[in-house]
Parts: sequence; C-alpha cells; structure tokens
Amino acid sequence: MALKETLLVTGGKGFIGTNLVKLLLNSGKYQVVNLDALTYAANPLSLADLDQNSDYVFVKGSITDRELVSSLFKQYQPVGVFHLAAESHVDRSIVHAEDFVQTNVIGTFTMLEAARVYWNDLPADRRKSFRFLHVSTDEVFGSLGLDGYFTEETPYAPNSPYSASKASSDHFVRAFHHTYGLPTIITNCSNNYGPYQFPEKLIPLMIMNALSGKPLPVYGDGSNVRDWLYVEDHCRAVKAAFEMGMPGEVYVIGGNNEQKNLNLVHKICDVLDEVAPPEEISQLRDSGLKSYRELIRFVTDRPGHDHRYAIDAAKIQRELGWQPQVGFEAGLRRTIDWYLSNPKWVDQASGGSFGDWLQQNYAWRAEKESK
Repeated sequence: MALKETLLVTGGKGFIGTNLVKLLLNSGKYQVVNLDALTYAANPLSLADLDQNSDYVFVKGSITDRELVSSLFKQYQPVGVFHLAAESHVDRSIVHAEDFVQTNVIGTFTMLEAARVYWNDLPADRRKSFRFLHVSTDEVFGSLGLDGYFTEETPYAPNSPYSASKASSDHFVRAFHHTYGLPTIITNCSNNYGPYQFPEKLIPLMIMNALSGKPLPVYGDGSNVRDWLYVEDHCRAVKAAFEMGMPGEVYVIGGNNEQKNLNLVHKICDVLDEVAPPEEISQLRDSGLKSYRELIRFVTDRPGHDHRYAIDAAKIQRELGWQPQVGFEAGLRRTIDWYLSNPKWVDQASGGSFGDWLQQNYAWRAEKESK
C-alpha cells in the first residue's frame, strides 16, 4: 500500500474547509494537518467526528504566526498547501476592514514566505511536485452587468474591503510564483452553499431566521444576482486543481446557477413550507404564519453592493475534466435537510455573540417598508 501524502490545510474548520478536509480524507490518499485560529465562524462540532482519526491533526493557531507556520512545514513535511483561511463576510469587512487586511493579506504573505523557505530546501523531485493552492473568490473581479461572465482573464476591480483584501492576496500568490518560482495555483469561485456554513451568509441565515419566525432581510429590491455552487462540487474542483493543475495557472469555478437574491429566498421559503411548515414548528404554531414568504422584509442595500456575479468555468472543465455534479434544486434541498437534521450544530453556530453583532453593526440594514 502506498504511503499517504501529508497536506497542510489552513482554515479547515470553516465552511469550505470542513467540507474539503472530509473530501481529502475520504479519498484515502492523504493525511491532513489543519491549521485554524477558531474564529467565530469555525464550529468545533464540524469536524468532531475526526478526533480519533489517525490521518488527521488539528493545530489551533493563526496564519499570521510565522514561527508556528514554519514549524508545521518542518514537522509534517507536507507535499502541498490548501490555503483557505480568510475573513470572508463582506458586511463585516465594511465595519472592520483592518481584520481583513491582517488575515487575508498579511496571513497569506506569511504562508507564502514560510512555504517558499520550506520549498527551497526540498530535494529536486519534491520541489517539482509541491503545490500551493490558494482559494479565492470571484468578488475580486467586481460587478457584471446584465450579461457576460467572469473568466481567468477578467481584470480585477474589487469593490468591498473584503474583495480588495482577497485581490491583494491573489496578487501576492501570483508574484511569489513569478518572482521565486513557488508552484502556486489560484482558484476563484462563485458563491458556495451547503452544510456547515455559518449563519451570517444568505442561505443559512434565511433558513434559521425562518424557522425562528424572524424577518428574512433582503437587500434593496432583491435583484442582485449570484452564481451558486454546491460546496462539495467546489471542493472537488480545488482538489482537481491541486492534483492536475499547472503551477502559475488560475482556474475560475462556478455552478452555472444564477439566481436573483429574492428568487433564491422564495425558493428557500417554498422548500421550508413543504418540509417544515410553520404549523409544525412549535414556536410558530400560534403565529398565524401560513408561509415563510410572509417573513420577507426589504432592507436598505449594502454599500457598494455588486449587482451580478457569473462564472465561465470552461477552462477547468476543459483542462481538468471537472463538472459540477449537484444541481441547484437538489443542492438547496440537501442544504435545508442538513440544517434541519443538525440542531446541535445550528444552536452552537447561532449562539454567543452572533445575534449581538447583527444588532450592533448592520447600521445600513434599517428596514424599509415591505413590498
């Protein structure tokens, strides 16, 4: 039996990271060292089933800690890095932009520099096979009009502190390849959804608010468009990019599932009406609520809100043979079923300071009259 290769994954207890770690371990090819700072969006329950897995090591720490990062390279001798650790919520970046600079820019630079030093000292054969896979976002490209798609050649035009910090990290990754020869690969993905996503994001927020009888806030008139990608499809794509992609290349990853925000919220409400009607939810039985759509409220739009994102994923499909496997309707049902089936995870994710943060920092979300 071939020895398993070791991978260093950053941010592996976050949403995408959790799903990626499970995919990598389930492949039977890898051991995973997971470096995560356990910030608010990382739920310890997400990977609790791996506590006794001999192929999995968890290390609590920050990607900005150069000494720690360097020691992990030295101790575990990974064949590559999946770099996912990042502050990722646009609304938080509007309020606390510096946090995004520290983690997304300084943290990525720290990872790159430690990887460069480690890679330089590897034997020639291991230098050739090493990869640094950087997971980024389509938000670095700015906003599209009514037509057109983002591709690997789309110029960068970030419009939020979050997307600006990710654009900067992308540029550092590219520069380390072209300056030092570090074998890096960048992926830019569209909006992910699926199990283990923290409830500040649109889909889980709508699900959890609805089941609690809380308002479902929709920015502006709900016409903003996003391309939705099921998280397991995204993880398969970045795994393919790591294993088969060429150093120095960029691959954009999308689900070919454009949805207006309001239409998406309607779909969530309709599925919930079917599988968890209000009259069957104890705290809603006496509310008179007939459909979760009644909870929709239009709120003041986010500053600098990009109108439309859409991805042309032809390159990764053509060169690496990746295709999304989960259609949007099926993926949405899977996601809703997962949140309904995991109340302990949901309670932990939605507790603590999350509700207080919403109240204190969403200053622009004053409700408008519902339409």
